[in-house]
Amino acid sequence: EEKEVFWNHLAAKINVLATAPKHLLKQLDENEQAQLYWEMELPLSDILARMEIQGIRVDQSRLIEMGQQFEERLKEIEQTIYELAGEEFNINSPKQLGVILFEKLQLPVGKKTKTGYSTAVDVLEDLAALSPVVAKILEYRQINKVQSTYVKGLIPQIADDGKIHTRYVQDLTQTGRLSSVDPNLQNIPVRLEEGRKIRKAFVPSKDSLLLSSDYSQIELRVLGHISGDEHLIDAFKHGADIHTSTAMRVFGIEKAEDVTANDRRNAKAVNFGVVYGISDFGLARNLGITRKDAKNYIETYFERYPGIKTY
Repeated sequence: EEKEVFWNHLAAKINVLATAPKHLLKQLDENEQAQLYWEMELPLSDILARMEIQGIRVDQSRLIEMGQQFEERLKEIEQTIYELAGEEFNINSPKQLGVILFEKLQLPVGKKTKTGYSTAVDVLEDLAALSPVVAKILEYRQINKVQSTYVKGLIPQIADDGKIHTRYVQDLTQTGRLSSVDPNLQNIPVRLEEGRKIRKAFVPSKDSLLLSSDYSQIELRVLGHISGDEHLIDAFKHGADIHTSTAMRVFGIEKAEDVTANDRRNAKAVNFGVVYGISDFGLARNLGITRKDAKNYIETYFERYPGIKTY
């Protein structure tokens, strides 16, 4: 009787496996996705498999050396934090940190959690200008994150061939973008100096080069195409730097040479912020300006790029 149950169960499984592809292929046809499957996803899976097998070479000695440097830097910052706080405490404990910042140093309380004061990054960033200890805590956290995730985390992942063999997942993100796991090699920070150092540990194999390429302002080019906004299209057609062009239009600057690095940086935040539906509150926070000014930037942006507003 047990054998019969087992074989019936196995037969049912085999039947599911045999019919599932037809059922799924039918769904792909109905969703007009069969071409995507046969011409994009299947051929890509072969390429990704080869990439995973190939792996990427890592200079382990360089990673270990960086780890030692980060450890020394963390100890220095730790001592500075203790001096500024007037006592030693566990910097990695949100509870102890909350007591130091909001009770001892009397900094304004941003958010509260069930267990006490919130010491989340956004809360600390708002307080950084009020106390030097907060800026040091943020720096400590950043370096500690790089140390734990990208030094201590990557070294055990280096295989006997001196390479890391990450896995690329095709069907995880909703946008269709690839993701990388075990370990994730797509989120190594580039804005932090420490993150840039980690990237230097990835080296080409013998007689090879690492080639880096990137689309130029691809989201805004797509926006120009789908919105048909003449000003945005005109800027691209004439090879203008789109963020400089936006700074001129939104901030009322007449000459490109008068646009400062800060103006361009702010215009970039406006460009991408507006594209993804940022509020005046969000933009004000990003740029460190008032909500009134942020609202004015957004309204001016839509006035200067009416095609985008219509779209």
